[in-house]
Amino acid sequence: MSTPSEQTAAVRPAMTGLVLATVWIFVPLWVLVSRWDVLLAGHPAYLVLVLAVLAVGIMLAVRARKPRAPRSGARRILLGLGAVLATVTVVGAVAWLRPFGADQVALDLMTGTEDVEVTDARTSITLSPRAGEPTVGVVVQPGARVDPRAYVPLWEQVSAQGYLVVIVKQPLNIGFLALGAPSGVIDDHPEIGAWALSGHSLGGVAASEYIADDPQRTDALVLHASYPLGSLAGRDDLVAASISGSADGLSTPEDIEASRADLPADTVFTQVEGAVHAFFGDYGEQPGDGVPTIGREEAQEQIVAATVEALERIS
Repeated sequence: MSTPSEQTAAVRPAMTGLVLATVWIFVPLWVLVSRWDVLLAGHPAYLVLVLAVLAVGIMLAVRARKPRAPRSGARRILLGLGAVLATVTVVGAVAWLRPFGADQVALDLMTGTEDVEVTDARTSITLSPRAGEPTVGVVVQPGARVDPRAYVPLWEQVSAQGYLVVIVKQPLNIGFLALGAPSGVIDDHPEIGAWALSGHSLGGVAASEYIADDPQRTDALVLHASYPLGSLAGRDDLVAASISGSADGLSTPEDIEASRADLPADTVFTQVEGAVHAFFGDYGEQPGDGVPTIGREEAQEQIVAATVEALERIS
């Protein structure tokens, strides 16, 4: 017969297991309920991750309810610490990766407009002008954890002026996991004679990394509230533009100014007065951002104008 202390030792691991299982179940359920449409519309990697974590949580809950023999104190502590660490790492990542959903104005444009056809695929969103045959294309890398559909309103205005635009759906909505995506897009469109890469925030960093690694395939870099990770200062053949907001609290004016040394000498810098980080897409407010002193629509008109001006240099 087991002693009371042994019975208590057997109960504690089970209670710890149930608590951890609850966390592994609750967080993915929260993500699924609050971002179901975003998960279905985005790259499948995040949805697979969320479902996998939920499955692990269910298995942990089943296992925690089964009676187990008491373990030694040291082993119990080590297993408990390992389980807590795994929970914080994996479940914490799932919670942090929960994306900013696109605003309704962006969702309404997913069926296309009078001027632009929108094609929604599993790993990209393609915007094609209905009039004429575009000869210049743009590959767009979204910002971190942002629903790629949030970039359709701004880039629809660019596409309407005669440009093919392909918005990348990144695995887990992280640009560094889609560094090679432009190659597939370029290969799929041999009719395009000149290519530009663009990106918002971390997406701009990813775009600049692709250009640094494969300089022959692209002709221009258009940064939206972003800056390169390494130096492109020696790329005299590269058309470059940096478009930012004066009230951006994430890619601050100081950050943009510091990036001048890493970009070609003839880079055109455009600062939209009063614009914030989240105005480069349509996904609401973003924590840590600044306070705008201009409307989103007015800011995006200036962003589109500066973007088209850069694209005209390679047309």
